[in-house]
Amino acid sequence: MRFISVREFRAKSGDVWKELAEEQELVITSNGKPIAIVSAVSEETLEDSLRTIRRARAMAAVQAMQRRSAKKGLGPEDVEAEIAAARSERGTAE
Repeated sequence: MRFISVREFRAKSGDVWKELAEEQELVITSNGKPIAIVSAVSEETLEDSLRTIRRARAMAAVQAMQRRSAKKGLGPEDVEAEIAAARSERGTAE
């Protein structure tokens, strides 16, 4: 996977699009730090790609919450109780 700066992305966008077809993914950086991932898609794969990205983000968020809970000494039962309480407050049950 290749890393390119925002400046390079702006200056050589035509070359970047050609390279994307070969690389499939590029990381865009600003001040040396990653800020975006550009991923090649087609009309046929767009919806599946978006669904997969959203699922991965949700899983990462859950894992981060689990790590924070563990640091606070909360077990799975405590987390489930918090979820149930939040759902009860919102009036949603699952």
